[in-house]
Amino acid sequence: MIPAYTINQFKDTFISAKTKKQPFDDEVLETVKKILEDIRTRGDEALQEYTEKFDGYSGDNWEVTKEERKAAWKEVSSEVIESLERAAANIKSFHSKQLQQSRMMEMTDDIISGQLFRPIERAGIYVPGGKACYPSTVLMNAIPASLAGVQKIVMVTPVRGGDTIPAVLSVAADIAGVDTIYKVGGSQAIAALAYGTDKIPSVDKIVGPGNAFVAAAKSLVFGDVGIDMIAGPSEVAIIADETATPAFVAADLIAQAEHDERARSFLFTTSKQLVDETIVELQKQCAELPRKDIAEVSLTNEGAIVLVNSLEEAFELANALAPEHLEIQVENALQHLSKVKNAGSVFIGHHTPEAVGDYFAGPNHVLPTVGTARFSSGLSVDDFVKKTTYVYYSEKALRNAAPYVETLATKEELDGHARAVKVRLER
Repeated sequence: MIPAYTINQFKDTFISAKTKKQPFDDEVLETVKKILEDIRTRGDEALQEYTEKFDGYSGDNWEVTKEERKAAWKEVSSEVIESLERAAANIKSFHSKQLQQSRMMEMTDDIISGQLFRPIERAGIYVPGGKACYPSTVLMNAIPASLAGVQKIVMVTPVRGGDTIPAVLSVAADIAGVDTIYKVGGSQAIAALAYGTDKIPSVDKIVGPGNAFVAAAKSLVFGDVGIDMIAGPSEVAIIADETATPAFVAADLIAQAEHDERARSFLFTTSKQLVDETIVELQKQCAELPRKDIAEVSLTNEGAIVLVNSLEEAFELANALAPEHLEIQVENALQHLSKVKNAGSVFIGHHTPEAVGDYFAGPNHVLPTVGTARFSSGLSVDDFVKKTTYVYYSEKALRNAAPYVETLATKEELDGHARAVKVRLER
């Protein structure tokens, strides 16, 4: 079900730049280019055509009304509402500690410098609606934006049959502080958020995961608007030793694999016995899984088990992979945290499955994928804040700095820069 690899085979298949899979191919990119240009040119008319074609919704009233949002609360069970509210409280608690205040870095009689922290004005939250329903994505994207002080939070998500969105998404949006919800999805929704239409105003930044078409659209509109990241297939890497429980390891591999057929699930272990017993558990647990077909394809085509000689070797492999999620299921797991250099989020110990982070723990689940954790981070309050520096110089301070500024400007052959200093001191 899940193939075994040597270390070199794994690197060649999953880490090498030559074999690393991109979130979308050229055909998807060309298709999305046409959709973006069509919506930029024709606005709501084009948006309605694509919404009917791809989502099966023929209406032209895309906003979820106040009445619909109020009615949604009656459709969602009290258990689900309580779970969402508890998860939201944890997410708020964690992300509130990321807030920063504007500050002066230096203040003398002659020089003042500092940094202003200002929220972006409008944020667009994309919530996918293809193979599953994701209220957790609503919380993870909207709560940091709300905490940052974003003035207007707009959410887009496709209808799933009929003419409305799942009630649980509407409830999650209320809990998270979403101002407006639109019933549009796919690359056409990204286009509407980026360029604006008569019915859907443009935003300053678009965040949230999606399929290949959404990823391609975000890559193309970047520059016209900001984006959080271009997400590839979701992934987990588990580092485990002989103290790991095969049933736990198998469950976590399956939890990742059930996302979709392209999801990637890896096990790096020092224990041959764990390998054998985990394979048995995978077969047993998959047989009982409602999304069995998806998980089995994912595990077979995109999964891997690597038997390593030591935990040091396992961490070296994980750091080279830079996985979205990294689980450490070893003895005294917390002591090994310092060995992690590249990972989107880390789950430490035998009783910390990725699932608790996906829904409840507090840290964000919107994370860098496909090796991008080498240079980027998960979604945070910082994604919704602009940092503007400022500086003040008195005449005395400028006179002291002038020789150095003029020397550097002259060296770069930018005489106008030097003159901008000289003209002030000549008066």
